[in-house]
Amino acid sequence: MANHTISRIFSFDKANLKKVDNLLNQEGIRLDKNLDYTCAIFDENHEIIATGSYFGNSLRCLCVSSNHQGEGLLNSIVSHLIEEEYALGNFHLFVYTKTCSAKFFKDLGFTEIAQIDNQISFLENKKTGFPDYLASLKKPMGHSEKVAGLVMNANPFTLGHQYLVEKAAAENDWVHLFIVSEDKSLVPFVVRQKLIKAGLAHLDNIIFHETGPYLISQATFPSYFHKEESDVIKSQAHLDTAIFIKITQALGITKRYVGQEPTSQVTAIYNDIMAQELEKVGLEFEIIPRKTISNQTEPISASTVRTAIKEDNWNLLEQLVPKTTLDFFQSKEAQAIIDNIKNTDNVIHY
Repeated sequence: MANHTISRIFSFDKANLKKVDNLLNQEGIRLDKNLDYTCAIFDENHEIIATGSYFGNSLRCLCVSSNHQGEGLLNSIVSHLIEEEYALGNFHLFVYTKTCSAKFFKDLGFTEIAQIDNQISFLENKKTGFPDYLASLKKPMGHSEKVAGLVMNANPFTLGHQYLVEKAAAENDWVHLFIVSEDKSLVPFVVRQKLIKAGLAHLDNIIFHETGPYLISQATFPSYFHKEESDVIKSQAHLDTAIFIKITQALGITKRYVGQEPTSQVTAIYNDIMAQELEKVGLEFEIIPRKTISNQTEPISASTVRTAIKEDNWNLLEQLVPKTTLDFFQSKEAQAIIDNIKNTDNVIHY
């Protein structure tokens, strides 16, 4: 191992990125679309024999050539990535890995949060991280028969989101609303949270939570385990649901609500899996049809809102969002976000 040096592979280094990609493909992995940092170990012929990356505070695309297993290369790669993360101030780290490799990470101090079908495991390097998160979640005093749960990105908060939460609030004693706190949306988390709370201020049985690092968006879920995009969606749906079930047990949630996405195959797959998994543990699951624009059949969506903002269509925007959201986007505070939306080529996405 003394002869091996770990080198950073920069995004402009197309030749070595291709070598990384080739090694991953040989070992049944693909290069993830979301990476902040990639490194590799080269042999004497300048061929890559081990590689690893990270995105945010999650380790990804860890791989060692089959011809060099048992040489301690993976340990070196992971140790290097952890050092780099720590240097950035990221001390709470996560890894998605094949379950057959989970023991390796457990030996390095990682703890498994959840796994699916003995295939993929989700781990963190903080032993009490997820239990501490569960313990921190607020819940009402006393026992309630009907307790609902929703997970919402709200990029930004629309009349459709408001309608969904109002329905859940009317049908339950309490609603636990989890706001995706990962900051990878065009509308920053601090603003999304503000708009959600403002748009639901008239309801008195909503308990707001941040998802933290445990429930992440489809936009940044690791994709390197699977060749088919549909398999990536299925993996996230299974993992998200496994984590959500643990949350329901901590909070006494009895029902999950989601909004219908009639044009999204991704969400259709996601909802099918969630319905099956929640039913197995006796939890109700309801898909609520989307609220539509007044006198029209077109469903209200955050993508439509972002498009209206991009096109300066304020008349349409008034029909899509609550007054609280509209007031924000008409304020000086929103100008940087509006500029960002206008400078983004594609605003029709998750």
